[in-house]
Amino acid sequence: MNERYPHRINIAIDGPAGAGKSTVARLVASELQYVYVDTGAMYRAVTFVAQSRGLRLDDEDGLASLASGLDISLLPGEGGQIVLADGKDVTGLIRTREVTASVSLVSANAAVRTRMSELQRLMAAAKGVVMDGRDIGTHVLPDAELKVFLTASPRERATRRFLELGEKPGLTLDQLEEEIALRDRMDSERDIAPLRQAADALLIDSTGRSIAEIVDEIVSLGLKAAQAIAAREN
Repeated sequence: MNERYPHRINIAIDGPAGAGKSTVARLVASELQYVYVDTGAMYRAVTFVAQSRGLRLDDEDGLASLASGLDISLLPGEGGQIVLADGKDVTGLIRTREVTASVSLVSANAAVRTRMSELQRLMAAAKGVVMDGRDIGTHVLPDAELKVFLTASPRERATRRFLELGEKPGLTLDQLEEEIALRDRMDSERDIAPLRQAADALLIDSTGRSIAEIVDEIVSLGLKAAQAIAAREN
């Protein structure tokens, strides 16, 4: 048991692409000495493997078969989380524009979402998890003790993505903003577990705010939630 934070809870952080979920969730988990689960990386891993095997992304049965047999592991690493797909390190391969452009299509597959959700719930069963994604508070962990919906303006999210990708020929900020808007629409309109704010989630807009500010706010909220639960149980 963590002596500094003895009562462990699960924290769900949802939001659109580029809102800073992964960075914030990883730092919150580090501060609370929790386990960080990047669910987006899991869907990206499925997408990358499907593309590398030449699988059509509109082949629902093919994707379902792939996901059911694919072993995805998330491991801590010095530079961040390491993503393994069938034992192969794909961490640096799942962040390409090709994967980013296709991951919403793959994540809309019902069988893929069911399989990934099962794995994610197993990871959170022992509590002490910070999990980020698009349907964590509404679908994967609806009973999470703290739910946050993290967002930012489309322009700010595009700017962050532009800086993350670095200088690339033909890549413009306007183009990235259009891609983000398209992904928002796809994520929000899909039939299976669409992107939406849980009714009991706290809305945090990160536009113009530092990562440190957001992390401190969520850590404080997490500690208060854990303390309130501990008080009720005593």
